[in-house]
Amino acid sequence: MPQSIKKNAEERMDKTLQALKRDLTTLRAGRASPALLEKVQAEYYGAMMPVNQLGSIHTPDPRTLVIQPWDKSSLAAIERAILKSDLGLTPVNDGEVIRINIPPLTEERRMELVKSTRKLGEEAKVAIRNIRRDANDEIKKKEKSEISEDESRRHQEDIQKLTDRFIAEIDKMLAAKEKEITEL
Repeated sequence: MPQSIKKNAEERMDKTLQALKRDLTTLRAGRASPALLEKVQAEYYGAMMPVNQLGSIHTPDPRTLVIQPWDKSSLAAIERAILKSDLGLTPVNDGEVIRINIPPLTEERRMELVKSTRKLGEEAKVAIRNIRRDANDEIKKKEKSEISEDESRRHQEDIQKLTDRFIAEIDKMLAAKEKEITEL
């Protein structure tokens, strides 16, 4: 039974890690990446659609994004959506494609991005610790009826090792993202 608790905790921790990865890819780090536009939604025939579903997004060079919509009539809607987003990007519509030049980040903006990266990381760590607490609580409940005190302690140590592994992975991801943001 405690094995299923550990397996469940590990799966939940892994999902937390994947969510953090997704969130970090959407942060603008001075390089062009199609992931920047993942959360941008454009109105298309009365429905809100993600920009990446309205056309293909390419990065011809590290500072440029090119959006080639499948339907040319959606160009204006995509352009408006990018302007409304909080990315601070200015799209250029040439009638065929939309080009977005990614300006170099100012030092002040870099520091803001590092802060928001750390905040995302701390939220992920709190989520991991909450999962640990839930798993330990379940094991303590089992201790009274199904498993011995020594077994309970051993399982709790295993869950702590699991927690430490995931938190180290989060720290590694944050360090890599901060390095990416701060390098010129």
